Amino acid sequence: MQQHRHGEFIRFLNDIERAVPAGKLIEAVVDNYATHKHPRVKSWLERHPRWTFHFTPTSGSWLNAVENFFSVLTRKRIRRGSFHSLVDLQAAIKRYLAEHNAEPKPFVWKASAASILAKIDRLPAVSE
Repeated sequence: MQQHRHGEFIRFLNDIERAVPAGKLIEAVVDNYATHKHPRVKSWLERHPRWTFHFTPTSGSWLNAVENFFSVLTRKRIRRGSFHSLVDLQAAIKRYLAEHNAEPKPFVWKASAASILAKIDRLPAVSE
């Protein structure tokens, strides 16, 4: 969608709600973007108990790397592709993975282990 406000997100949720057969649980992994926590989204979730949101950690930089990988895969291999079957799509993805893995480039952390551990130390204690 052009914009990423709560209204567009609720329309997206409704599209998924209609597409998934009744009786099936829906687990959604979402980031901590304010749209996903908007009061109207929370209200929507209360009216749709088969849905569960799993929020990614705020400092989940490794998730950003994974998201970026899937974005590149989509742009370079899937979008504008023509797939006549699920097998064709899977084959295209496997070809991309083989090409990507032929010349791997390591992920390099920009934060030091000490700075990451310092952030963990600043987190509030978990109450039991």
